[in-house]
Amino acid sequence: MRQVLEQALVFAGAHLAALYTPGEDGDLLCLVESAGVPRPLYGLRDTYPMSGRSPAAEAHRTGQAVWLGPGELAARAPARRVTAQDFHLAALPLPGAAGCLLAVSEEDDGFDSDARGYLELVADAVAAPLPTAAADSGELPANAFSLAMDSGRVAVGDGILHLFGLARDEFDGNVETLLGLTVPEDLPALMSVVEADHMSIGDRELEFRILQPAGPPKWLRLRGRLLPGGEGRPLRLVGTVDDTSELRSDVTDVARVQRLAAILANAGTVRDVSQAVVAALRRPLRADRIALAELEGDRLVVTVLDPPEPEVWPELWRLEWRSEWPDAPVRAMPTLAAALREGRAQIWPAGTALEPALADVGPGGLAVLPLPAGTRMAGACLIGWDTPHDFGPDERALLTASAGLAGQALMRAHAFDAEHELVGMLQRQLLPRRLPTLPGAVAVARYLPATAGLEVGGDWYDVIPLPDHHVALVIGDVQGHSTAAATVMGQMRTALRAYAVEGHPPDVVVSHANRLLADLETDLFVTCAYVDLDLESGSAWCVRAGHLPPVLRHPDGSTEIPESEGGPPLGVLAQAEFPLGPLSLRPGTVLALTTDGLVESVDADIDTGMNRLARELAACDVSHLGMVADALLGSAHRSDDVALLLLRYDGMASRPLRESWTVWRVPQAVGHARRFARRTMRAWGVPHDDVDAALLVVSELVTNALVHTEGQVRLGLTLVNHRLRIAVTDASPRTPVKPTSIGWEATGGRGILLVEAVSDSWGTVPVSGGKQVWSEIALVR
Repeated sequence: MRQVLEQALVFAGAHLAALYTPGEDGDLLCLVESAGVPRPLYGLRDTYPMSGRSPAAEAHRTGQAVWLGPGELAARAPARRVTAQDFHLAALPLPGAAGCLLAVSEEDDGFDSDARGYLELVADAVAAPLPTAAADSGELPANAFSLAMDSGRVAVGDGILHLFGLARDEFDGNVETLLGLTVPEDLPALMSVVEADHMSIGDRELEFRILQPAGPPKWLRLRGRLLPGGEGRPLRLVGTVDDTSELRSDVTDVARVQRLAAILANAGTVRDVSQAVVAALRRPLRADRIALAELEGDRLVVTVLDPPEPEVWPELWRLEWRSEWPDAPVRAMPTLAAALREGRAQIWPAGTALEPALADVGPGGLAVLPLPAGTRMAGACLIGWDTPHDFGPDERALLTASAGLAGQALMRAHAFDAEHELVGMLQRQLLPRRLPTLPGAVAVARYLPATAGLEVGGDWYDVIPLPDHHVALVIGDVQGHSTAAATVMGQMRTALRAYAVEGHPPDVVVSHANRLLADLETDLFVTCAYVDLDLESGSAWCVRAGHLPPVLRHPDGSTEIPESEGGPPLGVLAQAEFPLGPLSLRPGTVLALTTDGLVESVDADIDTGMNRLARELAACDVSHLGMVADALLGSAHRSDDVALLLLRYDGMASRPLRESWTVWRVPQAVGHARRFARRTMRAWGVPHDDVDAALLVVSELVTNALVHTEGQVRLGLTLVNHRLRIAVTDASPRTPVKPTSIGWEATGGRGILLVEAVSDSWGTVPVSGGKQVWSEIALVR
């Protein structure tokens, strides 16, 4: 009983709650139990005459609640001596003239409408379940019973028989018939109630389950009072049995809250938290709609709506439907804003005057749960019913407990989302912002960070354009997930790109990167795959350093995982060998490179995952490569980072014409180079005016290479799309410098100025063992 009275302190904001029932002589209301501040502070007595003018007696006689403020109390008892400040007093009659509930509040506003509703619920809960007169006459309400403790004979109302699934003519009047329909695990608790030896005079309350023909057991609540016998009357247990399955489908409220707490403990994102709360509340409460939203400034940013269809939500919400969910302004719902400021659950029954944005959420009843998190309000949960809904005390307890759990989880998830987005942004900054446009090929890439954990991963990809219509495709994975892994990833990506641009063969590029990582003295190793593709011929060389092989999808739809020997991961052995593996791509072939996050999981090994990737790639329409990448990522488990790089080789529309000449260091070397260039351009049909300009460039570039460098010099000519490219490669890494000014008496330095004057563009690039100086001339058509 005391626990029931304490609910008035919690939910109604009372400072004192006391229960009075008629005494044995029938003339006095006697104190049975109290909770809260000591009664003498408010001048409350142990007994009140039923015929007196006290609020308790008045409420008991009239059956009407009495609500008194400080002024009215002073007028009723001017000489009252109390030590407490001014207070409000409530006297509520118990059902069936069973007594009176007194409650005291020191709040300035006293008991508001919600608090009065809570007190009425408490008065119903502490009432004697069945008046003695009704038990004596046998005229029982539908949900009432009267059990003779000596014989086990029980009189029950029609409502109880309906709960047990029995017709009146099927019931033999024995309590054992009803006990036989209960869940066996609940029998010991029930036996402690129906056996007199285990029960003292007074009230009892118990919840138990009964078996159903189909589906889970039904939860019932028994409230009873043991009445003493005498004068030929047996000891009797009288009370009520009510259906509580609305809140208790197959688990208890405590178990439901525990389950929600366990789910929220593992919920990583705001969406996860929202979905867990909706799933935990909507079904047991049988709500028609439920919304959970974060509070951001003066707006509620909805994270989950159930049901999700816009047409079932108020018009204001539909107008604010900015993206997947609406973004509702709190200022348009002042009642909700007040509930958020107060920070406690608010319940409005059907017919309550509310602004349309709230009234349409729950025309049959609306519950608003502020979600507190520390000193701030994290958000709110709105629960609405279409038909009139009776809010029971169990529902209020479930809502209050769920709100506290959800608020804390929402704050944690919001921090997780923000940090995860920061980590993802950092990862994206370390990856290429965009992939280059390639002649005769299309490349797309995707990266997905792991959803488990917040640390930066080490997966990366790169597409590096190289001279002579070559392209390098790189994908790699640094061991671990940490800022150290991200740092090594950035170093390896930069190193591989630098070595590739210098013109080294694929195996040399990977070998140089391996030695660099070994010199960095890090504890991390790196796996990578490097493919050098000739876009003119479709031939390629692949080098693997402990990484997955590429997957090829041929134009006929068949797939292949080329078998080639690979080297160890980078950083393991400083003097490792990295063999070259040949690949051949026909126009229409798709080459796929990925990291192990896409193909490996706790349920499947890498070989199984690679075969699955090959099957999925074979089933895709490769005309839309971006959609192919998205489809392949749909099967990612996201326990690890995933990088995916796809290239479709279409073949070049026009293949370049190429010729080259090794320039020997002889006195007539420049003349020989000019004759080679003239013969080649004549064979290609280069216009005469452009031939003269090209021969001038050849003379100047070859002369510079012979005069200022040592070693081999090579001249290359390329014609593609009416552009002539002249390239001279030498063994010196020094770039030619264009003079800023030349005097009339200077004997050198004019060659580069002449090259610049007759060329549409010119420049220099590092190559393996030296450099290449090039010039491009647009031919007259």
